[in-house]
Amino acid sequence: MYLFGLFFSLAWPDRTQAQATSSKYPIDDYLELQSIPLYNGPAPGEAAANPATDPFLTVFLPIGRPTGTAVVLAPGGSYKRLASNHEGRQVADWLSSRGIAVFLLKYRLGIEHLYPVPLQDAQRAIRLVRSRAAEYHIAPDRIGFMGFSAGGHLAAETGVQFDAGNSGATDPIERASSRPDFLILGYPWLNAMQPAIRGMITYCSVLNISAEQCRRFTEPYTPERHVSAQTPPVFIFHTTTDATVPVETAISFYSALQRAGVPVEMHIFSEGPHGVGLGGTNPDLGLWPVVLEGWLRTRGLLTTAVGTAP
Repeated sequence: MYLFGLFFSLAWPDRTQAQATSSKYPIDDYLELQSIPLYNGPAPGEAAANPATDPFLTVFLPIGRPTGTAVVLAPGGSYKRLASNHEGRQVADWLSSRGIAVFLLKYRLGIEHLYPVPLQDAQRAIRLVRSRAAEYHIAPDRIGFMGFSAGGHLAAETGVQFDAGNSGATDPIERASSRPDFLILGYPWLNAMQPAIRGMITYCSVLNISAEQCRRFTEPYTPERHVSAQTPPVFIFHTTTDATVPVETAISFYSALQRAGVPVEMHIFSEGPHGVGLGGTNPDLGLWPVVLEGWLRTRGLLTTAVGTAP
């Protein structure tokens, strides 16, 4: 259901070569998309593999000249579902057309997979991409995490909770760092674990979690409380009239980043609903990807990294 999208292999190894280097992973012959399971065997905490819930990545290789930059992309959906089209496939196509390799993340969610399970999947995704950097012609220090709404909360969590990897792990993927090198947050649900503001939704209200159980999520999974000087550079987009996620939460996160000395850029549009993806039909909101492209270019993420060309 999440395997929609299309890439062209200009200036990239052809599909036959890609299959030769990654033959153990299936490639859709029609859409030429590769899916990669996050874990070897059942995911942690699962008794057996379950195709309906198992987390995986869908790979969108760069169109045209690859830059060596990669993005793990997390759609939103209130941690109940995934908005895999306008916050997934469409965004992956936009990024890949700018030479960025995209790894669209299907993470575990819902009442059956409460926090920290989604965060574990996100951290594993960063490790997996970094461990395969050479295979995908990616610079291991240019792997970002992008998310929208709940996916934006998840992205922020990966940016404040990470480790350098376990050098003694038998699984080589677990030896890689889980720290993303940059974050892109679209109308992030940063107050997900906080009490409701102006009657707005929370993680616990969406999933019908009891108030007593809910208390254990507030401190560990509110991103602004864990910002440090090691948090990677951040780009944030939000709108003033978002009636689902208050813009004040993004401003608060922005302020925490500034206090920690983390490079951050934030763009707040005066009007616009929640969940607009790349901007939809709104001519003003359609400008935010243009601003994002400028930020990526300024940070050198759209120029080809040395040693990554195929």
